[in-house]
Amino acid sequence: MPFASAAGVRIRYELAGPERAPVVVLSHSLGADLAMWDPQARALSERFRVLRYDSRGHGESDVPAGPWSLETVSRDVLTLLDALGLERVHFCGLSMGGLVGMWLGANAAHRVERLVLCSTAAKIGSDEGWNARIKSVDEGGMAAVSQAIVERWFTPGFREKAPEVVARTKAQLERTPPSGYTRTCAAIRDADCRPSLAAVAAPTLVVSGRADPATPPAEGQAIARAVRGARYVELEASHLSNVVAAAAFDAALLRFLMESP
Repeated sequence: MPFASAAGVRIRYELAGPERAPVVVLSHSLGADLAMWDPQARALSERFRVLRYDSRGHGESDVPAGPWSLETVSRDVLTLLDALGLERVHFCGLSMGGLVGMWLGANAAHRVERLVLCSTAAKIGSDEGWNARIKSVDEGGMAAVSQAIVERWFTPGFREKAPEVVARTKAQLERTPPSGYTRTCAAIRDADCRPSLAAVAAPTLVVSGRADPATPPAEGQAIARAVRGARYVELEASHLSNVVAAAAFDAALLRFLMESP
């Protein structure tokens, strides 16, 4: 897959689909990479051009020296769009990717056509929780947290039904560079999009998983109340709603993106 340079940081990306079609950017969660969006890439590919990327510190993108912030990670997206000559796009982000979407919606509104915020919160977790996770990874690597993460990401029923997906995801988590993961944890810990939600002007869809322990439905509902005109969808899913409830997720995403202005 190709790479683009964002402020000297190599960002791996994949751009696929009809060349003249509208572009949808898919932004993954903490500890994942662009493969997290495989189900949606297939669902969107006939009608949209799909841009996926590995956030800095993840997948095959660079792990630059830290610290970095939500703004840093979000500006990587703008630099990637500039490198590809993409002026205005739809943006769909999950968890950490949702924070990126909120930042872009408030600070780069002219670049965002429609915005989808999935399994996320305007302020994710507590300082204490993030600091404990950073300490665990610093001391024991990604294997110290990977099992607990997949238990939050997938419902018990999905883990029983699709153990190969869970195993593949756990292995991917454990391949994430520990320093990239912990620097991103710190960026998420310090991020608070609540004060800027009222500035988001793009038509917005908020998607929550009913059984999501990481960013429960109340968090998605709060975003939907704060963003003018936002719509809210709740799925029978845990944190990785795009995988656990892929068919319902895809249907909601396509319906929203294909609406007439």
